[in-house]
Amino acid sequence: MEMNTPDFRTGSGIAFATEVRIVLTTAASREEAAALGQALVEERLAACATVIPGAESIFHWQGKVERSSEAVVLLKTEERLLGALETRLHALHSYETPEFLVLPVIGGSKGYLAWLSSSLSGP
Repeated sequence: MEMNTPDFRTGSGIAFATEVRIVLTTAASREEAAALGQALVEERLAACATVIPGAESIFHWQGKVERSSEAVVLLKTEERLLGALETRLHALHSYETPEFLVLPVIGGSKGYLAWLSSSLSGP
């Protein structure tokens, strides 16, 4: 049985997303993650915040290996807003050094990308 999938190379239903970014961060709890996401979406620095509770992080901090339960937050935004998003995230976050990783997006469905762009602040 042959699957009929869009061909990314021809743009069939898919658009290249040169400006779209996903910012990855974590928070100490699901509640904090949801509050961060809510604020950043309300301020139109992120079009969407996806909260994934139940993560466990193992990391070096101040000379020791730490283990912590956290919630992951995926923030969908555009490159032009990264500076403002980082500044605001740091102001709202309970961590001294919050995770702020920027992941490029190669492409996505045209409708979703149009919605994402229209949900963000400014031109």
